[in-house]
Amino acid sequence: MNIQFKKGVLNLCVLVLLEKKDRYGYELVQKISDQIAISEGSVYPLLRRLTKEGYFTTYLQESTEGPPRKYYKLTEAGRTYLREQLAEWKSFTTGVNQLIEEGVQND
Repeated sequence: MNIQFKKGVLNLCVLVLLEKKDRYGYELVQKISDQIAISEGSVYPLLRRLTKEGYFTTYLQESTEGPPRKYYKLTEAGRTYLREQLAEWKSFTTGVNQLIEEGVQND
């Protein structure tokens, strides 16, 4: 899949996954990787940036499988940002799908 496509949707994927429950970084990577081929290194800078922008908070939780894990939790600002991103995504995909349909019909 095109790398630019992935960069554009990775933000949205992380936000959507954190809306339902808090998750740690590697868990997010695994969940997204189940659907989209991504590198682990692409998610962590995104998590740092979105945390710095106030969309997530973090906390450590003990793990039975090693050191404590850093969990990410969506803030109220993050929920608002998610709603904005979803609205933009729906508008964008509707427009693209409409153009594709028009193109296919003209062939």
